[in-house]
Amino acid sequence: MGRDVWQQVLHGGRTVVLTALAATALAYLVALPVGLVSAVTHVRRLEELLMRPLDVLLAVPSLLLILLVASVFSPGAAGLALLVALVNVPDAARIVRAAAAEAAARPAVEALRMQGETWWRVAVGYVGRSALRTLAADAGVRLTGVLYLVSTAAFLGVGVAPDAADWAVMIDRNRTGLFVQPWAVVVPALLIVALTTGTNLLFDAALHRPRPAGSRAAGAARVSVPTSSASSTRKRRRP
Repeated sequence: MGRDVWQQVLHGGRTVVLTALAATALAYLVALPVGLVSAVTHVRRLEELLMRPLDVLLAVPSLLLILLVASVFSPGAAGLALLVALVNVPDAARIVRAAAAEAAARPAVEALRMQGETWWRVAVGYVGRSALRTLAADAGVRLTGVLYLVSTAAFLGVGVAPDAADWAVMIDRNRTGLFVQPWAVVVPALLIVALTTGTNLLFDAALHRPRPAGSRAAGAARVSVPTSSASSTRKRRRP
């Protein structure tokens, strides 16, 4: 009673968005080097050492693990971001490894190694760039899942104060008065759905953005040069 619902709606998304972005960034900060090392080094023991503990963690339901840790400790917003990042690392590492393994098996990687290129140049400069579009698509889907996970945890009282200006907390606090003041519940719920849907649409639009005409023309010119040079060579060889 007596709370400014409109002000809480305007400020309630800040915690959700910042926590989700921080959790997604932390998850990839760990998953990227683990996945790249597993895909590029081709050392079986190192791959088992890096990936098998993550497989064990992947078998535990994400929300259950967050609730178990929250029952022992009382994480704030930063702690919730760390927990959500932790449960997303195994899946993200497997995606990175799968995308990087396909690029690491190309003949260009072997040519770079024969030229004496450094491991950083091969792993990050070529393999990482080749897997960039796949990882960008996964980042959009993962951020959506992280938003739902953060909102669910906040709805259950993990990582936020009971009187915080948070969309999930607003839904939990006002659900008993749904038929008296429905906007205090409906508006935050719709904003969470709109945020996740808009995130997916934003990443899809970025991935399907057409290439500039100049780059396509340059690519076509690069492709046509060997053909013209080869034909001119054949003409010179004729008697």
